[in-house]
Amino acid sequence: AYLRARGGAGPGSVFTVHNLAYQGQFEATEFPSLELPAHFFSMHGLEFHGQLNFMKAGLFYADRITTVSPTYASEIQGAEQGFGMEGLLHSRVGALRGILNGIATADWNPHRDPALAATYDADTLDGKAQCRRALCAEMGLADGRSGPLLGIVSRLTPQKGLDLLLAALPAWLSAGGQLALLGSGDVALEDAWAAAAAAHPGTVAVNLGYDEALAHRLIAGADLIGVPSRFEPCGLTQMYGLRYGTLPLVRRTGGLADTVRDAGANGDAPGATGFVFDHPRVDDLVASFERVLRQWQQPRAWRRMQRTAMATDLGWEISAQRYMALYRELRPHV
Repeated sequence: AYLRARGGAGPGSVFTVHNLAYQGQFEATEFPSLELPAHFFSMHGLEFHGQLNFMKAGLFYADRITTVSPTYASEIQGAEQGFGMEGLLHSRVGALRGILNGIATADWNPHRDPALAATYDADTLDGKAQCRRALCAEMGLADGRSGPLLGIVSRLTPQKGLDLLLAALPAWLSAGGQLALLGSGDVALEDAWAAAAAAHPGTVAVNLGYDEALAHRLIAGADLIGVPSRFEPCGLTQMYGLRYGTLPLVRRTGGLADTVRDAGANGDAPGATGFVFDHPRVDDLVASFERVLRQWQQPRAWRRMQRTAMATDLGWEISAQRYMALYRELRPHV
């Protein structure tokens, strides 16, 4: 907005949206303190339903808009995930790009990760079994259960679908599964998950808070990483899971849809790297459990998926090239 108000020749601008739900909305009485021209407080500017909206300033005035996954770029043009900005974004579709995030592959590398009980790679997955045993010992889970261990590393919020998972938990446990959770967030969800751990000792373990090294150990030691989000602009946790051969169980939204290839109804989809369900409903999540468990009972097929997942390109190289191409559109001499 300030660049536009300045006028004349100047640098091109790129506004990147990570999560459209957090917009920076203030009372209209704050507008004079910005010292912008009066006509900027209008529908074609910073005004949003009578209030002042910083997010809208970026979306309206920037030369280009990026967000962190191609699917999320499409989703935010609709009412369900547009948070009131869908009309503006749809009108600016020519300026909008979805460029997928990457991860720091040097920091998240199971072959060299100092946090792990044992290192491993796609060719030597035995180390992952050692990581599982160590995680069970650390978090007080019974080792040797017949079902898979589902890991969660997340903020505990309804956005992340952790209430859905809590409702589906009895089905997971009755099928022989275990669950290890690391996270914090809404007090009600923290209390509910702590109660679940107390009610199911040895099968559900909950660590409230955040511990970077434990996050590495949990993702390495779990068999699955769960990200059942209602919406997810990009998500990195599922990428960490892919990198560590910990198959993602995700909802088909945002970057989760762009990074996880579903195993299909029979677990034999080409290039499959995880399990994807379509709707944020408990029944859909429970149905995905059934597919997971069928695949778990086929160790060769499970290992094949692990190796495919670990071969996924998750770095920044391609995305960086796309950002550079975008910048060159604005500054041809760069």
